[in-house]
Amino acid sequence: MLEIVDLLHQYGNSIAVDHVSLTVAAGEFLTILGESGSGKTTMLRVIAGLERPSAVKRLAIDGQDVRDLPAQKRNCTTVFQNYALFPHMSVGENVAYGLSVRGVPSAEARKAAIEALETVRLSGMEDRRLSQLSGGQRQRAALARSLVTKPAILLLDEPLGALDERLRLDMQSELVELRRQLGMTFVYITHSQEEALTMSDRIVLMRRGRIEQSGAPVDLFDHPVSRFVAEFMGFENLLTGTVQEVRGREVALVVPDAVRMVGAWSGQKPPQAGQSATLAVRAERIALSDREPLEANDLNILPCHGNEQLYRGKYLDHSVETAVGRVKVRSWNRNGPAQAMAVTWRTEDCVVVPA
Repeated sequence: MLEIVDLLHQYGNSIAVDHVSLTVAAGEFLTILGESGSGKTTMLRVIAGLERPSAVKRLAIDGQDVRDLPAQKRNCTTVFQNYALFPHMSVGENVAYGLSVRGVPSAEARKAAIEALETVRLSGMEDRRLSQLSGGQRQRAALARSLVTKPAILLLDEPLGALDERLRLDMQSELVELRRQLGMTFVYITHSQEEALTMSDRIVLMRRGRIEQSGAPVDLFDHPVSRFVAEFMGFENLLTGTVQEVRGREVALVVPDAVRMVGAWSGQKPPQAGQSATLAVRAERIALSDREPLEANDLNILPCHGNEQLYRGKYLDHSVETAVGRVKVRSWNRNGPAQAMAVTWRTEDCVVVPA
């Protein structure tokens, strides 16, 4: 459905997208994830025709080479974070606008707009003014306007960024259901790992204009290939040391104070003894103990002291001091130990990546 081969885009001497290749299958929900300046929005603007790339070997939508086509002739539409709706038009006129500029008769365009509004659960609102809509309703109106032309690909540039938390969560579910209902290809841009994990079939994580990792949500969440991916995907505890021993996918490394830790290798290239590496473990995978636990082959154990607690509503965040530094623990048990003697986690619950 979408094919990009060797895309380069520069602003002066600054490289925004650095020789990126990407394919998106028909009906796929692909999320391009990354921090500000990673190149994700620039890539979307190139796909949409809003930016002309510095160089690209192939850029095709639904099999058609679109490198020289203007935005209005590409079979894709874009939903922006600020909605880009016209305040002087009614909701129905906004939705029908794309059809009107294509020369579709007004009666036919209005009928299509009403059907599109029904698709996004705004039935009967075609004659309302934008000022009469809530933020979530305006976002759905913007979606309807993009859907009414029946594009091959829907491009969404951080469309939920302006919504409050409850509306954002509701819209995540609605977008997933809408994609299933229409069978359309979605390319979604966000800096939120939560949005990416919740909605996507596949995630592309970008860094400095390049693809750092691409895969199913579970791959990026549980099997990051680098320290950057681990940090971005929410691994709160990162312990850097030296690889001591390699046994298949299992890697033992020595971290500060000669502490030996074991985890599953998650890097792209095979590890080597003596190389620098980082053990990454999520706070919720760590347990607090008020006594010294028995040593076990499948358990990492760190003596600790202190226990700073932060109430988060559904859970408690703990912070304890260990020989390798501060370790963060997340607990859903409010009756856990007030004072901890050790933190433990299973070797299978942590990963080791290149440092």
